[in-house]
Amino acid sequence: MAAQMMQPRPRPRGSLISRFNAPMSSGLLRPPRAAAAAGSTGSVRLTVSDAELASRGLAVRRTAEGIDVAALNEVFARVGFPRRQEERLRRALAHSRVVWLSAEAEAGRPVAFARAAGDGVFNAVVWDVVVEPSRQGLGLGRAVMERLVDELRRDGVANIVLYAEPRVVGFYRLLDFAMDPDGIRGMAYYRKAAAAASSSAAAATNTPLASL
Repeated sequence: MAAQMMQPRPRPRGSLISRFNAPMSSGLLRPPRAAAAAGSTGSVRLTVSDAELASRGLAVRRTAEGIDVAALNEVFARVGFPRRQEERLRRALAHSRVVWLSAEAEAGRPVAFARAAGDGVFNAVVWDVVVEPSRQGLGLGRAVMERLVDELRRDGVANIVLYAEPRVVGFYRLLDFAMDPDGIRGMAYYRKAAAAASSSAAAATNTPLASL
């Protein structure tokens, strides 16, 4: 499902396709090692074609060019994501692989969105998968995710991961993601939590914090 990684969020309002920035206990998902080894450049089979989406009045966009950042922020807010500072969000988009859908009548306003950030060669992390609440349940989240993964695989990126809350894990399993594959666990850096843990460890061992 952001530029500010793993920050606390308000509780969701209404149903969501996905919420990244989720606590790591929600789980790390990625394609199984065997699937990655089978070839990272293979294309993903799309369940709905660009032509079919166009027949429904939706245009597929594969770059951030033309996206209305303020409108994207509104979708974030409607699904319970924190609003982002627009200039920072633009910078995040500039450094991301992006797929989004827009209604033909409102070309710059996203109705479904997903992005991934990474090194462009080996690794990518998927963030900010959202669907406009009035458009949820129509397969649009799957449509943007399939295309995003396809773009990454065509780039040769084999290791694609995301973080998801337990209630949407099933959605990503349908897209060939696996929970904690090969026993790998996700971890996040929380400065306050890390400092508290270090202090506790130091107190428990009578070791000065500065020596840790």
